[in-house]
Amino acid sequence: MWEHLTIERILSLFQAKSSWMQQENSIDLIFIDTSVDFMRTYADRTHHGKEEEILFRDLYRKKLSPEHARMMTELIEDHKYTRTLTGRLVEAKEKYVNGDKAALRDVVSCLKALAEFYPPHIEKEDKHFFFSIMDYFSKEE
Repeated sequence: MWEHLTIERILSLFQAKSSWMQQENSIDLIFIDTSVDFMRTYADRTHHGKEEEILFRDLYRKKLSPEHARMMTELIEDHKYTRTLTGRLVEAKEKYVNGDKAALRDVVSCLKALAEFYPPHIEKEDKHFFFSIMDYFSKEE
């Protein structure tokens, strides 16, 4: 859950920078590359990796309530969605670099979508999933 705070801080920059890019009608390529690296390395591999490859993996071995099973599936789909958005951001940046100035709209759209998507996703995990699923684990686990 501490990692969520870092993700939220960075995503607030996505919102601000996307507004700046829209206003300036220009893309900050270094910001995009850094943002993609953050999303792929920290948010996805490090953070989602722990959830999917450790927590969710171990939860699959438990007899989950239908509600918890549904929510876990939903959270995994959320993670896939953010991977897709990040991929779309890369594609839009490449189009822009290759001369398609209209791709600015797609870059801004992807940044805003990521910034708007994460807060409800994080709330779902923090307030409606993580604490309640701890009951499936023994103290040792």
